Amino acid sequence: MNTDMMTVHEVSKLTGISIRTLQYYDKIGLFPPAKYSGAGYRLYDEESLTRLQMILLFRELEFPLKDIKGIIDSPDFDRNKALEQQIELLEMKKAHTESLILLAKGMKMMGVKYMEGKYKTDFTAFDTTKIDEYAAQAKASWGTTPAYKEYEEKSKGRTKEDDQKIYQGMIDIFAQFGKIRETDPSGAEAQMLVQKLQDYITENLYTCTDEILSGLGKMYAGGGDFTTNIDRIGGEGTAEFAAAAIKVHCGR
Repeated sequence: MNTDMMTVHEVSKLTGISIRTLQYYDKIGLFPPAKYSGAGYRLYDEESLTRLQMILLFRELEFPLKDIKGIIDSPDFDRNKALEQQIELLEMKKAHTESLILLAKGMKMMGVKYMEGKYKTDFTAFDTTKIDEYAAQAKASWGTTPAYKEYEEKSKGRTKEDDQKIYQGMIDIFAQFGKIRETDPSGAEAQMLVQKLQDYITENLYTCTDEILSGLGKMYAGGGDFTTNIDRIGGEGTAEFAAAAIKVHCGR
């Protein structure tokens, strides 16, 4: 065996990504091995690992796997641009984390004054607006992906009233999720709503594949504005319930 090559088990151990996930990435053509051994084992070289790093960086921006493949395989893919964006995003996240640490330490030190109401409560450390805005801008800059192009095409000529109607339609679906959030997410009613949501996105925004829908589900229950807004619409736990139902539907 070439000593410069790594097996899928070694890549899994190095990266923390499960073997099953690496095999799936190979199956969809996102992360193919550099070669196969005589016994049929996947083998990866340094170039393969560099590609995997790019995949993981784009996952930080919450891109669907299909779109990541399209970006990385594009002949005009700018690796330096992607790295610059990721460095900026990670530095912003680092600063955000450090602010939370300082806040927590301050709360611990000033515990008595908090209890006595003598310390002003400050929530600025929890604000992720700048991070969210930067991530959105970075994603928009890679607008050559099929899903983004389709979204732009469907958005042409739409008025604010049209956008509001589409938004209201999404609200109505999540409100329905909220009404059944105490039921089994794998139940028929929940699964019908998942299909309704997927069809609605496809009709009004872009083709919502199971892969894209799976990514949306993780975002819905991942905290932040998505979770807060969905729970505000359907009641506490709606986002998590919708995400669980989507996971059942997509099988991931």
